[in-house]
Amino acid sequence: MELRPRFQDVFEGDKSQVMERFKKELDVADHIKAAIWDHHIVLKIPSEEQHYWSPQLLISFEQIDDTVHIRGLCGPKPSVWMMFVFFYFLLGFVAVIVMITGFAQMNLGLPSGVLWLLPAIAFIVLMIYLTARMGQKMAKDEMIRLYEFYHHAKPSSPSLLSGPYRRP
Repeated sequence: MELRPRFQDVFEGDKSQVMERFKKELDVADHIKAAIWDHHIVLKIPSEEQHYWSPQLLISFEQIDDTVHIRGLCGPKPSVWMMFVFFYFLLGFVAVIVMITGFAQMNLGLPSGVLWLLPAIAFIVLMIYLTARMGQKMAKDEMIRLYEFYHHAKPSSPSLLSGPYRRP
């Protein structure tokens, strides 16, 4: 399971027609909610069914010549994602400070007991990682539901390119 799964499809046609198809499907779907603006759609689980780990699927549409490139990114809500980024950054910063202080003390011949904080920091990072993986497992069924809606709503014409990708 990827941290934030991505996919890409390319269809022949016009971006506005493809987006209109998604809007029509969203009008009849009561199990998916969406926010639509410009050339992006964010698919979400209805708020009464959401929990802290509920994912969202960001779909972007880009017109290139006579093809429509659809890119999808599934992941947690931005607030959850930023919380984990913040904790990882904070713990990384603390680890660097502890290492600088500890090794400076060691080089000066002073007791460097502060270095014993490094295993504790590593343990906290491991716990945060395991918590994130647990959240992913809790959100897996909802992520599949969002992805199935995407496959139902996308154009039925065969795509020129499809599948997961790593940054174009």
